[in-house]
Amino acid sequence: MFAVLKTGGKQYKVQSGDLLRVEKLAADAGEKVQFNEILMLGGDKTVVGTPLVDGAAVQAEVVDQVKGDKVIHFVKRRRKHGSKRTKGHRQQLTLLRVTDVLESGADSTGVKAALNGGGRTAGRGTERFTQNRADQAEMKERVAEHAAEEKSLPKAAQKAGQAEGHDDLKALSGVGPALEKKLNEAGITSFAQIAAWSAEDIAEIDEKLSFKGRIEREGWVEQAKAKLAEKE
Repeated sequence: MFAVLKTGGKQYKVQSGDLLRVEKLAADAGEKVQFNEILMLGGDKTVVGTPLVDGAAVQAEVVDQVKGDKVIHFVKRRRKHGSKRTKGHRQQLTLLRVTDVLESGADSTGVKAALNGGGRTAGRGTERFTQNRADQAEMKERVAEHAAEEKSLPKAAQKAGQAEGHDDLKALSGVGPALEKKLNEAGITSFAQIAAWSAEDIAEIDEKLSFKGRIEREGWVEQAKAKLAEKE
């Protein structure tokens, strides 16, 4: 006789003597557990549940708590400079040996019900809830990191109050609308600010705004000084 049981949001076809790996159960090695969500019984007579087979159960002995194969999760976001993340994960599993398949009388056996790790049956809804909580935590962490970066902007970028007006930074070689927007968001709006940058300021701005050496390569400081001379 075989049975189709449901646990951890998955279905398994089992019979007595089978070794089975399922989502982690709240049980220790050597304990006996009982699965009460039986979808189908097969053998001399097939019984299909609606959705469960009334009174049926599968009993099993916990052999060990194990981990599944390692899974690598890699995420890279397009158009996000340096935004990539690699995580490894090994799913916690319970190794079982099926001892009995019961056609009836599941309520009177007295055997502990098989519950998933947190003490309740886990399904896809629970998995989605857990994933949503993880996504929210990650989003809060990214917002906090962004706020910290804004607080630590280069001193040269914080001198917006000293700028003489709002210059068209696109007049500098290598500065387009996108780079001008980046500079403006960092508080850099005039040629006077750029002309006053020191080597330390250039290195710090280069790193914070991911310009990758463009400031020195295009000679923005010299260009800004020339623009100021033209104004005079």
